[in-house]
Amino acid sequence: MILDSINNTQDLRKLSQEKLPALAGEVREEIINVVSRTGGHLASSLGVVDLTIALHYAFDTPKDRIVWDVGHQAYAHKILTGRRAQFSTLRQHGGMSGFPKREESPCDHFDVGHASTSISAALGMAAARDIKGEDYRVIAVIGDGSISAGLAFEGMNQAGHLKKNLVVILNDNEMSISPNVGALSSYLSRMMTGNFYTKFRQETKHFLQGIPRVGEAMFNIAKRTEDSIKGLMVPGMLFEDLGFQYVGPIDGHNIEHLLQTFNNIKDFTWPVLIHVITKKGKGCEFAECSPSQFHGTPPFDLVTGKTNKKATVLSYTDVFGQTLIKLAADNEKIVAISAAMPEGTGLDKFSEQFPDRFFDVGIAESHGITFACGLAVEGLHPVAAIYSTFTQRAYDQIVHDLCLQNLPVTLALDRAGLVGEDGPTHHGVFDIAYLRHVPNMVLMAPKDENELQHMIKTAVEYPGPTAVRYPRGTGYGVPMDQELKQLEIGKGELLLDGADVAIISIGNMVYPAMEAAKRLAGDGISATVVNARFVKPLDVELILRVAKKTGRVVTVEEHALMGGFGSAVLESLDAAGMTGVKSLRIGLPDAYIEHGTQALLRKKYGLDADGIYASVREFVMQSRLKAVPPVVNLKAKDA
Repeated sequence: MILDSINNTQDLRKLSQEKLPALAGEVREEIINVVSRTGGHLASSLGVVDLTIALHYAFDTPKDRIVWDVGHQAYAHKILTGRRAQFSTLRQHGGMSGFPKREESPCDHFDVGHASTSISAALGMAAARDIKGEDYRVIAVIGDGSISAGLAFEGMNQAGHLKKNLVVILNDNEMSISPNVGALSSYLSRMMTGNFYTKFRQETKHFLQGIPRVGEAMFNIAKRTEDSIKGLMVPGMLFEDLGFQYVGPIDGHNIEHLLQTFNNIKDFTWPVLIHVITKKGKGCEFAECSPSQFHGTPPFDLVTGKTNKKATVLSYTDVFGQTLIKLAADNEKIVAISAAMPEGTGLDKFSEQFPDRFFDVGIAESHGITFACGLAVEGLHPVAAIYSTFTQRAYDQIVHDLCLQNLPVTLALDRAGLVGEDGPTHHGVFDIAYLRHVPNMVLMAPKDENELQHMIKTAVEYPGPTAVRYPRGTGYGVPMDQELKQLEIGKGELLLDGADVAIISIGNMVYPAMEAAKRLAGDGISATVVNARFVKPLDVELILRVAKKTGRVVTVEEHALMGGFGSAVLESLDAAGMTGVKSLRIGLPDAYIEHGTQALLRKKYGLDADGIYASVREFVMQSRLKAVPPVVNLKAKDA
């Protein structure tokens, strides 16, 4: 195998160009084999294999910097940059991350995981290079979805203004372009970036501008003529207006054309955008046919592409989607918003049933929230279904546009808590902290899938901002009520009444807390268990009552402890003057949580039934010992 000889990018550049297509086939085979066992982002990574090889072959990496946007397309990059031996550990706990990480390799120049950051980061690197007087190229690789976000255009706007030596590769795997137009444009772009044309273009510019009085006008006419011709042939005038020289579209699976284009623009000292057309899932038939399904996939059968996913129990995402459809059928004011994740958030079926009441804003969460606010001021009730980690991108809009105006908008925070193998950029473990302190916000979390459907109804009936956080994955298989009901805002649920300790839990930590309480009873510890339901407003009356009765309070949350649910409970105790109550908070530490399965991470951080049982037992036993007066050893004293 050719791949066996590649230990770094220097080895890659020793190959003859004729061997590169065969290498691309081997890289694809490696990706498919590993992802079939580990799961991961298959379609996007397969689509950029040829592009990745061409980039590392044409540019002097790692001296030249490649910044991958989002990073879920970087598997070929990892294989070619000295990590092939570790690739089998992809997304496994203690193994290789599914995203570029600076600590993994000198070829990973920026940690990523959220979309649309590459151009801004790359521009920063280019500016730093010029300040330090160094010499290297910076290349940002961004997809057609990511480039739709405002942050990408903010970066491009400044890059065009600064005129920095920067290359942006637009990886376009969605835009439909006529083969003939694409082929002609590709030919023209390669011709127009060649040395002869570029030199002629620059010399003509200087010559015309040097003619007294009429030169500048003549140059402007020539430039408009060139732009008009390019406008007929290529879709890149927007980028030209932003200050980039547009090149493309180029076939992203033709390595020869890619290399010719990259070599042509190496000596450019101004911003260049190269438009590359690729196909998601390239080289894997079932991934090509169903790119959305294989964007992020669990392990699958190599032959059929079928996953081992069991669908006997509804997922929280499914319950949300079904509930919203049921509510929308009776309430025409309900509209739904997705940020480029209709399938992932369960809104795909809603969009089919209510196409005029569904909006996919693309990777533009900030816009999505303010857009929802515009709908709300006109009397509608928008439900914005966005993963918890991606909702962070719209924090300012939540504070100023939503909550300040006290508008009836519901945030459906899917993937709240530990999400698993995608790791720290995707864990939704900060939403309680960044939402509960905002005035007017009502924040709740269900203990199971049945309670989720009631919370969605409660949220859409509430005349102000609400947020419902729920985890990734399946529910508990509990019976589902046929009739939806509204929950009383700010009221928790007493599940078990004990005398020794009160375990106040929220969301998917309620059931493990109940199991821990049953085990504690076997040790002679009588535990109260509370399903808080609401983070804000808290059921302060219930909390104070159980705290006063037991004298010991334990809070349990799948969230960062700092500023989280436990902090809110302790604040309520302090405000009531109950400073003598002993307390313990169980949650996630002040650290970014690594990748691994949800079960493994919960066990590691003490958030499963075993961990809660052990922590509460030790807490109660120690507090009992401290409450016993010290025994005086009279014999020792007399001696």
